[in-house]
Amino acid sequence: MGLLQVGIGAASSVLSDQWREYFYCTSLNEKTLVVKGEKRKQARSRNNGSDNVITDGSIIAVNDGQCMIIVEQGKIVEVCAEPGEFVFDSKTSPSLFTGGLWEGIQNSFQTFGKRVSFGGDTAVDQRIYYFNTKEIIGNKYGTANPVPFRVVDANIGLDVDISITCFGEYAYRIQDPILFYKNICGNIDGAYTRDKIDSQLKSELLTALQPALARISTKGIDYSEIPLYTRDITEALNEELSSQWAEKRGLQVVSFGVNSISVSDEDKLKIQNMQQAIFMSDPSMAAGNIASAQADAMRTAAGNENGAMMGFMGMGMAAQASGLNAGNLFQMG
Repeated sequence: MGLLQVGIGAASSVLSDQWREYFYCTSLNEKTLVVKGEKRKQARSRNNGSDNVITDGSIIAVNDGQCMIIVEQGKIVEVCAEPGEFVFDSKTSPSLFTGGLWEGIQNSFQTFGKRVSFGGDTAVDQRIYYFNTKEIIGNKYGTANPVPFRVVDANIGLDVDISITCFGEYAYRIQDPILFYKNICGNIDGAYTRDKIDSQLKSELLTALQPALARISTKGIDYSEIPLYTRDITEALNEELSSQWAEKRGLQVVSFGVNSISVSDEDKLKIQNMQQAIFMSDPSMAAGNIASAQADAMRTAAGNENGAMMGFMGMGMAAQASGLNAGNLFQMG
């Protein structure tokens, strides 16, 4: 009786899996990266086949912004990123409703015999997974500690290292679902959401941000101009993260936005002092600065409370003590 019961169970399961199924994926929101495909079932439907069996002739729907893969016995056998409806045909789980009648009956008997040897259970595991290939936006980042940035201005010979803090958002997408499946999510049962990987991605992005900013600084820009070079930063980040994101996980940074950049007051003062020192190293600039200071001194001397003469005498003594002469500097310039 035991063999008979197994035979009855095998026959019942074979008949249940003869119905063609319709696999689809509901809308993938911005929080979901991967989800297992669903069979469309209604309350009055008689299609109650095994969960991990895809019958030949079944319809698989793929929407825009999705990539579908079929995994059979743990191995990826099909990949499709084109929107539309597709018919599954692999002869792994044959159906009476596809092909010729006699061929269908023969295939069903072969499947029946195989299931008897497995106690009435299926001897195959087939799964459909849908990947979200749209941009995953709204990933906030912020430098917890200041990041080094080199301010270079070849026009005036400025070259100084400062520290900046920046905040903003970035977007990424899955560009290679096969790599993401093999190295990240694997045979999930339900859904793989972004919160399971976002913390790791943010940490790696902030690590790569420092060398990416270093590449931008070689363009000779001021730190306040960094938001104008977000495209260059995106390219630099992809180069820095290529081994970790692109080659291992199939991910790509799509865009990088900077909301705010701040520099310490100490670094601001350091830049201003260096700029002033560089300006004063030019004889013409120094002469102009002295001429401006002398004009201010003359105005102050003219309003001296002890008389204009006393003020001008003091101004002359100061000029002699400094040894600076605007006319000589202009001539040098």
